[in-house]
Amino acid sequence: MAMRMGLLGKKLGMTQVFTETGERIPVTVIQSGPNFVLGKRTEDKDGYTALILGFDEKPTRLVNRPELGFFKKSSINPQRVVSEIRLPAEECDKFEVGQTITSGDVFQDGIPLDVIGTSKGKGFQGVIKRWGMSGTKATHGVHEVYRHGGSIGCRLTPGRVARGKKMAGQMGNERVTVQNVQLLQILTDENCILVRGSIPGSPNSYVTVKKAATRDVYKRVGMGAQEERSKNPLKASKKAAAGR
Repeated sequence: MAMRMGLLGKKLGMTQVFTETGERIPVTVIQSGPNFVLGKRTEDKDGYTALILGFDEKPTRLVNRPELGFFKKSSINPQRVVSEIRLPAEECDKFEVGQTITSGDVFQDGIPLDVIGTSKGKGFQGVIKRWGMSGTKATHGVHEVYRHGGSIGCRLTPGRVARGKKMAGQMGNERVTVQNVQLLQILTDENCILVRGSIPGSPNSYVTVKKAATRDVYKRVGMGAQEERSKNPLKASKKAAAGR
């Protein structure tokens, strides 16, 4: 299990930025701070090591007594989102309870990130919208089954519907992780970061932003060394016809 440092944040929405070369890049704005260290998990007491982070202050009138006692231990005002970030023991030792963490303390411009959020709920959907099935022809002799899922079971053996069968049901509203998205820019004064592309969730939904688990350097797909064009006009025309 890759244990990488991360922060809690809120998706504010999407916009666009322009590079010096004039390239237009769609970005998602994430408010990623400040985060507060509310506590620690230790190997001796809990069996694992982690930081307990809080984000987005909320009024005291919305806090019950057990929660209020927990926040008083760290001398931090009540927070709307409290979550754990699993880290090695040596990483946890770098932070103290009550410390404030900003995106500039954890991330750098250009690094790849993993963003975890809850996708938009789309309600109860059929198999065509939910799973991309093709349906059937709406021609002569076909009754009202154009968007039906078709047969779902077997006969005597095994006499049941197979587990995981793709059927109609609840779509969206589930935990989704988008991996290896580029952190384009850190806006220190606004406590925000700009991430290339889209991330799960609706505006004002909470997300967890972590350093990418599978790579340390961001590599954009299709931006490698450009293939040299052949001088043979016959080969060049074939590639043009293929869209290359």
